[in-house]
Amino acid sequence: MLLKLTTLLTILLVCKIPILAQQKSDTIIPLKTLFQEAKSEFSHFEKVHGHVTLTPNGRMHYLTWGNRSGIPLVWSHGSLTNAFEVLPFVDQLVKAGYYVIAIDYYGHGQTPIPDHEVSLYHIADDIKCILDELKIRKTVIGGWSRGAMVSTAFYDTYPDRVLGIILEDGGSVSSNTYYHKMDSAQLTQRIDQLFKDRLQEQIFNSEFETYQAYYDPAEKGNQFSLLAWIRPTKNGKWALSPGVLQLLHMQTPEQFLENILYPTRMPLFAESMAILEPKIIYRNLSVPLLIIDPTHSDDLFPFETENARLQKQHPALIEHKIYPNTGHNVHYEHPDQFLKDVINFLKRIKQYNHLR
Repeated sequence: MLLKLTTLLTILLVCKIPILAQQKSDTIIPLKTLFQEAKSEFSHFEKVHGHVTLTPNGRMHYLTWGNRSGIPLVWSHGSLTNAFEVLPFVDQLVKAGYYVIAIDYYGHGQTPIPDHEVSLYHIADDIKCILDELKIRKTVIGGWSRGAMVSTAFYDTYPDRVLGIILEDGGSVSSNTYYHKMDSAQLTQRIDQLFKDRLQEQIFNSEFETYQAYYDPAEKGNQFSLLAWIRPTKNGKWALSPGVLQLLHMQTPEQFLENILYPTRMPLFAESMAILEPKIIYRNLSVPLLIIDPTHSDDLFPFETENARLQKQHPALIEHKIYPNTGHNVHYEHPDQFLKDVINFLKRIKQYNHLR
């Protein structure tokens, strides 16, 4: 899920950068100046869009956009990203009539990893706390990859709080379905392929050094959203989303394999992803569901057959949108079509729930 995410705002692919950044005006601006600008813009952005709810699992950070009178959409991000995942397309969602709530779950963005064991279902509980605090009775729930699985867990736990569901390449089929079709040699080869291009986690002495290492001169500007990934480590250093790979139990190929073969032996957060079974959860589906399903020769979740089978069980409720020749990150590769489908889905939500 977090492997080979080459579309993650390109920040995981930048190996080194110059100390000076070239701007559109061809003026050379010292990177430290851009860093200070980024800090200032990030702080202002948080004052406008940022919120924190205290839940039984700790401090849950989230961002909001739009009018509270709109149709709520709670979006859960994928692994190694955060609430800023929606930033490239959130304005269009708001314009269409959504009130967008994008969460940071454990270890991502500004939400810390709790001291106690947690699962996807704990995130679902946290989302309910946010909705209760905002006095929102029902919401559209959606997400990408692991975030889509969070959405499925939320529906499983709080179906009466859901207007509709959006699942972007995840959450509609048990995550290990593809791997369990492989023999031992095939599985080992597949995992080796996934880890082949993995970058090692880097630790830095300061927030600025981390910003400097991942700043992308090709994108220009101060890239303030990068600061949402840069967090302090437990020993006073800095890194991108420190502790997340440990939480996911995905630091090595061996751990990845253990998540597939022995999920009940793994940490609860990793286990909860492996044991999530949408075939059971959606057996009595009662709200509209949009499945966004990319297909590719190197598909991370090649579940089009299983998704089609689920759609046939609930033809009046499920839309199964296939994106041919598309990688895992659909909203990045095909933003226009993604937006069209998600905005059109809002019309179905309103009609089904008798909303204006």
